[in-house]
Amino acid sequence: MLHIKTFTFNPFSENTYILYNEEKKCVIIDPGCYSNNEEKELFNFIKDNGLTPTLFINTHCHIDHVWGNEYINHTYNLPLHIHQYEQPILDRLPEVAALYQLEAKSFSGQVHYIKEGNIFTVGKDVLITLHTPGHSPGSICLYNEQQEWLMGGDVLFKESIGRTDLPGGDHQTLIQSIKEKLWLLPNSTVVYSGHGPTTTIGYEKQYNPFLI
Repeated sequence: MLHIKTFTFNPFSENTYILYNEEKKCVIIDPGCYSNNEEKELFNFIKDNGLTPTLFINTHCHIDHVWGNEYINHTYNLPLHIHQYEQPILDRLPEVAALYQLEAKSFSGQVHYIKEGNIFTVGKDVLITLHTPGHSPGSICLYNEQQEWLMGGDVLFKESIGRTDLPGGDHQTLIQSIKEKLWLLPNSTVVYSGHGPTTTIGYEKQYNPFLI
């Protein structure tokens, strides 16, 4: 069984997630830690719980989801897993940070590309990759069928959806991704979004004004 720890980091209030099981293995998803204090908070949780990071994934590579990439790579010697369509966005990180009068380092570690249908195992637990473009070209979600939850990135929020006005975004593609991929999941599926509170697929089908 995977347990989920949520951190809210950086000026954009991004949700960073650590998934961990009884074997003390953990997965780091979208490390958005910007300050040294945020890096320490993430590090101390892993250390205090005796966890061993084994996997490191970005649901997409917008700045608020990748600020901690370099730190995670250097600290735990883990390669980064992203969809290949996110590579150009990752490469522009310092340039984008400068637009916000902030700083960011280029990612210097190894990158592994993932795609629709890829499966990651954490002990007995399984994460299934869904390619859900629209917010960005290579946005992915990670679905855990056993426990019925989804790491949704910035695809779907409570009563909202991801913005599509950034380079590579497309509103119609995002709506299609949600309706053709996420709507196929059980209504009870809990969605852990990249910002804000959790929601469920069933709730969003009924109440999301962008999707009714």
